[in-house]
Amino acid sequence: MELSDYIRVLRKGWLLIVVFVVLGVGAAAAYSATRSPIYTANSKVFVSTQTGNNANDLLQGQNYSQDRITSYAGLVSTPAVLQPVIVGLHLDMTAGQLSKQISASAPLNTTLLEITATDTDPKRAADLANATAESLGNVVQALETTDADQNVSPVKLSRVQDAVVPLSPSSPNIPLNIALGLLVGLAIGVAVAVLRETLDTRIRTEHDIEAISPAPIVGGITFDPKAPSRPLVVADDPFSNRAEAFRTLRTNLQFLNIGEDAEIITDGEPVGRTRGRSFVMTSSLAQEGKSTTTANLGLALASTSSNILVVDADLRRPKLASYLGLEGAAGLTDVLLGKVELADVVQRWGKSNLYVLPAGRVPPNPSELLGSKRMAKLVEMLEEQFDYVLYDAPPLLPVTDAAVLSKITTGSLVIVAAGRTHKSQLRSAVASIEQVGASVGGIVMTMVPTKGPDAYAYGRYGYGYYGEEQADGRGKKKRSRAEKKAEAARA
Repeated sequence: MELSDYIRVLRKGWLLIVVFVVLGVGAAAAYSATRSPIYTANSKVFVSTQTGNNANDLLQGQNYSQDRITSYAGLVSTPAVLQPVIVGLHLDMTAGQLSKQISASAPLNTTLLEITATDTDPKRAADLANATAESLGNVVQALETTDADQNVSPVKLSRVQDAVVPLSPSSPNIPLNIALGLLVGLAIGVAVAVLRETLDTRIRTEHDIEAISPAPIVGGITFDPKAPSRPLVVADDPFSNRAEAFRTLRTNLQFLNIGEDAEIITDGEPVGRTRGRSFVMTSSLAQEGKSTTTANLGLALASTSSNILVVDADLRRPKLASYLGLEGAAGLTDVLLGKVELADVVQRWGKSNLYVLPAGRVPPNPSELLGSKRMAKLVEMLEEQFDYVLYDAPPLLPVTDAAVLSKITTGSLVIVAAGRTHKSQLRSAVASIEQVGASVGGIVMTMVPTKGPDAYAYGRYGYGYYGEEQADGRGKKKRSRAEKKAEAARA
């Protein structure tokens, strides 16, 4: 993943990250609130030796004290030191229990011993530290005294700092706990967001497509929640961003140079040549916007004064005729079976240069009809009569119709629904086309989000020069001259 991908993941999973941060802070606050406050008091003891007054004796005494101070620190937690403390302070606990509240440390290269006591009562914490320092001095003096010393210990422990009653608890450290909870929640949230993105197999960006197929991405159609009620957005709302995306797709398709003057071979025999003007519009699965893309692309191409034919080659679930408001009882199936002439079933859409060949009756053998020599001859004839021919074919994964048809046309335009099509599905769809010796001319992304982190890469596909609506001075939507002409063409 690149840096831009991580930024997109963070933008996409910001809500999840915030939830984990709140949970982390909440858990830290709850933990701090349920913990009893602990107070800490410290006393310091200076360790010295009673030696001569010359410099050599003083140096030897200091070295002796430094060597012994670690041992004295270990004596702090022993019953010999703690039992007198328990008796003196009238504590109801054992020396083992008290040792968990007392600790000692000696800074390096010093003869200072710091005794630390903790307790839920601040005054008792200070009393424990002072009493332990006093008891340690007595124990050390008794241990270091020998008969040779004539009951005088060569080591002396002097308390140089008495423990004072602490004013605030040392634990729990609420600011520190909350900061740790925030950092832990942030780390978990980012990790979960990245993991979710890694495990997500749906195609969301053009990078996902580029990792599967080298075919160019020729367009990106923005998502429109009103698409089911107005499938022909190029005619119904020509100044919308979505209509502009179809015109951008039209421009890219005009510059797409694949299969120019290629030979059509069916059953091992050449049956004609294609001039690079016929494209199969297909997808991996249903409900990816294949038929609406075909219809709107046909309308966009027809607006350039070219003669465009849209063929409903989905002989299983034809939709183009209903989208375009045309009669679809007779069409491609009847032409292939020799029951009608082509000119009798091709219909003109309004007064535009768009012509439509409906699917006709649903046959029992769609794949055989689309892969027949008669179909190959029809493809060649249609390319001679029209500038562009678009075939709305069934999805690639359920049936082989589109792959069979791709073999006798210029190439395929595979429709991919952003956030819906899985990578494995697109990979299988591309493989099914290549297995028959055909090529994927380009890939069109549909349902591209207009907002959010997944929308950043597709801004170039639809610029929306004109805005979505023009209002008059009273705030009502004003119908443009182009919209009126589009309605007249449909009529």
